[in-house]
Amino acid sequence: MNYSEALSYIHSVCWKGSVPGLSRTRELLRRIGNPEKQLKFVHIAGTNGKGSTAAMLSSILERSGLTVGLYTSPFINRFNERMQVNHTCIGDAELAELTEWIRPQADAMEDVPTEFELITALAMEFFRRKGCDIVVLEVGMGGELDSTNVIDTPEAAVICAMGYDHTRELGDTMTEIASAKAGIIKPGGQVVAYGQNPEAQAVFERVCRERGATLRYPDYGALTAGAFDLTGQSFSYRELKDLWIPLAGAYQLNNAAVAITAAQVLREEGWPVTDETIRQGLRETSWPARFEVLQRHPVFIVDGGHNPHGIQATAESLRRIFPGRQFFFVVGVMADKDVEHILGYIVPLARRFFTVRPDNPRAMAAEELAARIRAMGAPAEAAASVADGVKKALAAAGEEGVCCALGSLYMSGDVRNCFPTPSESECNI
Repeated sequence: MNYSEALSYIHSVCWKGSVPGLSRTRELLRRIGNPEKQLKFVHIAGTNGKGSTAAMLSSILERSGLTVGLYTSPFINRFNERMQVNHTCIGDAELAELTEWIRPQADAMEDVPTEFELITALAMEFFRRKGCDIVVLEVGMGGELDSTNVIDTPEAAVICAMGYDHTRELGDTMTEIASAKAGIIKPGGQVVAYGQNPEAQAVFERVCRERGATLRYPDYGALTAGAFDLTGQSFSYRELKDLWIPLAGAYQLNNAAVAITAAQVLREEGWPVTDETIRQGLRETSWPARFEVLQRHPVFIVDGGHNPHGIQATAESLRRIFPGRQFFFVVGVMADKDVEHILGYIVPLARRFFTVRPDNPRAMAAEELAARIRAMGAPAEAAASVADGVKKALAAAGEEGVCCALGSLYMSGDVRNCFPTPSESECNI
């Protein structure tokens, strides 16, 4: 099996007729020797900020001298990004060999695994083979029934910012959504939660009491913002002064406070984290498509915000860095999202919209999205493709304008491909 054949198999795994639950993942892992039992984890759930928090924490742990696995979704440019060890993605040949090795076990199951379940099992075996000291494991969706939740009590469970997303699967109230996320809280575990959401906090606090877990929140009152520009921002948090993250989004400071708190919990648990490795790890964090600057003249930013809470955070970052400016937006969304609510945060900031259809079967047609935007009183033009939308936005912006592409992580890779690639490989980030 070569790399292309491996991806074809992974993406073709039948899921129709399957019911939610962990039974398939557990059976597949059992069939391959339960690699997850030989690993330690930081488990990360939440609506927004999971990927950024995971990237910061994995960078801190790597700087602490550990071999660190990182499991995230979705990918931006290449599938291999989903499983990394010390910032190096799984190689094409490695992925092909692993897939060929696991396929007979998956195919032999009466209830075959879903694509995400298969990928999760592949990642567990990959991390085991690489001898990871610890794995930063991002939940795919929800928590309780997510296939990553087959692990035993992690070294820390982290629940990032809460918002309304995947309501069809998780429920349409904050209590229901928080209950799904709280599923990653295990008996006797250490839990770090973002906080700032009373309904969600009530759920997390109740579940922690019931399961004998220890819960803590970041102290945002001890978070002080410093200088910021398009290259990143400085800040201080408690006793840690003059920290720097190369991530420009205003929302990243709160994510950094969550990552620092989790790192300090791990230090209390005996992991070799120091103030200096926290400082170095934050400074060296790289996470594409999160308020990422792709070009300076005109400025072009891509952000993976794709739900109301995430888009609101992006809008706040745009206002902070470009006060009083209007923006040329390239927007594509999934048809099952709260489109009007999402648009409500950016229509007041817009000079003009260029709508696109992300490469996903759930995506809304560009023409329909443009019509919805025009109905809200903003000028919008449907583009033939993501590349066409980027081209039109750049032409409209001129040298001094500001463009921003957002609405779906599924189109971020196509947006990034419209610009010269960084010298550093996307699979060594």
